[in-house]
Amino acid sequence: MDFIDLRSDTVTKPTPEMREALARAEVGDDVYGEDPTVNQLQELSAEMVGQEAGLFVASGTMGNLAAVLAHCQRGDEVMLGKFAHTFLYEAGGISALGGVHSCQLPNQSDGSIALEDLEAGLRHEDDHQPVSRLIALENTHNRCGGTYQTPKYIQKVVGFARQYGLKVHLDGARIFNAAVAQGVNASDLTDQVDSVTFCLSKGLAAPVGSVLCGSREFIHAAHRIRKQLGGGMRQAGILAAAGIVALRTMVSRLKEDHSLARKLAEGVGALPGIQLDSPVPATNMVFLTLPDEFGGTAEEIAEALKSKGVLVGVSGAMRFRLVTHYGIEQSHIERAVSAFRDVLSAKT
Repeated sequence: MDFIDLRSDTVTKPTPEMREALARAEVGDDVYGEDPTVNQLQELSAEMVGQEAGLFVASGTMGNLAAVLAHCQRGDEVMLGKFAHTFLYEAGGISALGGVHSCQLPNQSDGSIALEDLEAGLRHEDDHQPVSRLIALENTHNRCGGTYQTPKYIQKVVGFARQYGLKVHLDGARIFNAAVAQGVNASDLTDQVDSVTFCLSKGLAAPVGSVLCGSREFIHAAHRIRKQLGGGMRQAGILAAAGIVALRTMVSRLKEDHSLARKLAEGVGALPGIQLDSPVPATNMVFLTLPDEFGGTAEEIAEALKSKGVLVGVSGAMRFRLVTHYGIEQSHIERAVSAFRDVLSAKT
């Protein structure tokens, strides 16, 4: 069966241009710093997010972990949202591998953390408490519906951090979605933070990898941590080549994903009983909830949709996440809405 896969934008396939770049990539040993294609990707990435240097890593989770460990010592504390990807979905790596404590603060509806909550979470000098060292933000914010934070908000958080001698790390897995949605450059959201990660393998459709960016001094420290985490790759230019194509060709088309997400929300939102988190998705994610009276479980509904050729993500008892991405077209949206209509009709 030809599935319409709306589970995540991680399921994207590389473009023909990426596949050609993979085959033609000039490579060297990246552990020695001798892979020219990796070096080019790192330089391009840093330039696009307004930072001095970049580090190619295997995944966003590795990039976030390396960033936290480069900023913090064992026993330090990072303040982040209780719905942050780093807190919920990265296997507790900052604590298990880095001994870094986390202070989970409320997320606002757009994924931001209110300054007053940061103020309340701040540890002052006390031998009984961990040391506040880092603020971690997420933009776009996955669990808060693919929402985004503005340059003005980022500025305010950075200002707060500077006041108290803290660092700011930005999990920007989908930072280019956030930039495109607001009509700004990615650097407008990232050039003031101390470090930022972004994924090449989500909406940008490269097959593997993320990039961690920051100052040269920071990246020097993160490079050593990447090695400790087993992330020293050799002829990684084969992978980096696709990332270069992604950055050069795929950012501008993200608006198509956002447009299709809005059409998907409009279609499923018109079906009886469906409740949307937002009738107008901020970026490429649609979150919806079904009332309990539909019967069955979310997993059973997802299986019923699968039987009709539509794959969706289950994100709660009766809550679903649908993500548009490269490879999803208008006809797929129509088929997905039709599948939802059929499955829900059979349940009532």
